[in-house]
Amino acid sequence: MKDGFLKAAALSPALRVADCAYNAGRIVEAMRECAARQVKLAVFPELALTGYTCGDLFFQQALQQAALRGLGQVLEASREWDLLALVGLPLAVNGKLYNCAAAVCRGRLLGLVPKTCLPNYGEFYEKRHFAPGDKRVRTVTVCGQQAPFGTQLLFRCRQMPEFVLGVELCEDLWSALPPSTFHALAGATVIANLSASDETVGKAEYRRALVANQSARLLCGYLYASAGHGESTQDMVFAGHDLVAENGVILAETQPFQGGDAVSELDCARMQAERARNTSFVPNDEGYQVAEFDLAVTETPLTRRVDPAPFVPGDPRRRAERCELILRMQADGLAKRIEHTHAQTAVIGISGGLDSCLALLVSARAMRQLGRPASDVLAVTMPCFGTTRRTRSNAEILCQELGVSFREVNITATVRSHFADIGHDGQTPDVTFENSQARVRTLELMDIANLNGGFVVGTGDLSELALGWATYNGDHMSMYGVNAGVPKTLVRHLVRYEADTASSEALRRVLLDILDTPVSPELLPAKDGEIAQRTEELVGPYELHDFYLYYVLRFGFGPRKIFRLARAAFAGSPAYTDEVLARWLRSFYRRFFAQQFKRSCLPDGPKVGSVTLSPRGDWRMPSDASAAAWLAELDTLPIQ
Repeated sequence: MKDGFLKAAALSPALRVADCAYNAGRIVEAMRECAARQVKLAVFPELALTGYTCGDLFFQQALQQAALRGLGQVLEASREWDLLALVGLPLAVNGKLYNCAAAVCRGRLLGLVPKTCLPNYGEFYEKRHFAPGDKRVRTVTVCGQQAPFGTQLLFRCRQMPEFVLGVELCEDLWSALPPSTFHALAGATVIANLSASDETVGKAEYRRALVANQSARLLCGYLYASAGHGESTQDMVFAGHDLVAENGVILAETQPFQGGDAVSELDCARMQAERARNTSFVPNDEGYQVAEFDLAVTETPLTRRVDPAPFVPGDPRRRAERCELILRMQADGLAKRIEHTHAQTAVIGISGGLDSCLALLVSARAMRQLGRPASDVLAVTMPCFGTTRRTRSNAEILCQELGVSFREVNITATVRSHFADIGHDGQTPDVTFENSQARVRTLELMDIANLNGGFVVGTGDLSELALGWATYNGDHMSMYGVNAGVPKTLVRHLVRYEADTASSEALRRVLLDILDTPVSPELLPAKDGEIAQRTEELVGPYELHDFYLYYVLRFGFGPRKIFRLARAAFAGSPAYTDEVLARWLRSFYRRFFAQQFKRSCLPDGPKVGSVTLSPRGDWRMPSDASAAAWLAELDTLPIQ
């Protein structure tokens, strides 16, 4: 439960119709197994104590009393486990029968939530037996305990306030206005659905989409436990299709008819973070009552997959679709800017590296979109002290294959003259030595653009903006930054996608070689013709920084939680020890805070994903903010 993680399970134990003692025993057995696996929330199907398919037997007082005895059995057994369980049963209240979910924790009956929407069509005839629940919460006595009863009832953990549970039953979710919508607005971060959804052709896909979409709309975790083996097959079959979802993503699932259970960790803190930043999510808890309960705060081992590349889809087909979409977004943004400015050309500095390669590919696409020749793009290579033959050659070949105009401007003499002007010896490889080259290159590009009636296309990416890995008023500046919303890990896949779909073998080969070239600004003299300055050796691995960037900006997580997530994500990589992860996380925070002044005056550029650093868009931050609180938390990391 630490760091906002809640281990939860949706289960469908086999049962016997109308045999409440047997069913209670199976539920208790499943609860025991859950507790041993450190599950804190266990959700069982609708009417699990009796079976959903009892028909008119529901009117039999013998069955109703047997269900209460079964609930008492569950309550008594639950005393020894640190677990909240939801169990379905029929319950008579004031002369009416209700289809209920009972919340049980450590021997306490926390409350009972009746079903709101009763299906009475097709194979369902629930109104024959049950009354719909209403919003009024009243107190009832069940199994010798007084407990709240009503639909507007939530359950909150005292030790983990971000874990607030709302309950609905089966058809409630399938209705036009599910009760879970109101539960979430009242504060529920987790919704549990006790269901008895029979299986028909195509229903599993629809059910899966329904659960995923509801969790996305409500910014919540959603557990769906459906009736399975043991229900009557007189007219229907039940598949035990259990699902665990979070904010639109299915975290765990049992395949229909295959048994087992769906178990994963829900990130309740993430749900709170999503809601805090979403102004469309307007809380409203009018009429709701909250029952509180206690659970021990323990370390929750993560079994859910933590993606080491959160910006890049893992599935090849989805990744290709995403790459094509992003390239179109970038090209369309640039095409609009070219149209608006009536630019005769788009000028771009081409280095033979990844970022300028992507910017050039986008620029060529933009010209095609406008029905203009690729030659209206002017690519300028500006070799100096650190330029290698490999990058210089790749830059020229790339331009030839794309059909863009190509020009070389050797800036060595200009930079040496500049050194003389400012009193630099031209030999000391300090920050002035490096930044002077970057600023001269920008000066050349700007003036070439003026001379040719065009504007400069920026090449810097999102990762460089986060780390401040750009020369202020050098490569930091342009008229339109097409890569500003694209992190470095995604830049690679965009270029790879263009290589895979290249129009010629020569273009494919040069793109692959650019991908294989070490990332470098090439501002220090080459050594034996090879790149001497490797960016990732200086600022750290981009795959780590992009991982940190995603969780810092997207969810506002603190260093301890991000460190824990990184441990899980990179557990299979021996290079990323705890010390390495912590060192580069500290470096990320230091650079991110110190370099905000560069982001405060960024050129325009298109947003392509959920994370961006535009000062006019998603990120507003004072340039002189202190990183002290974050660095202090880093000092407490549990490094092994």
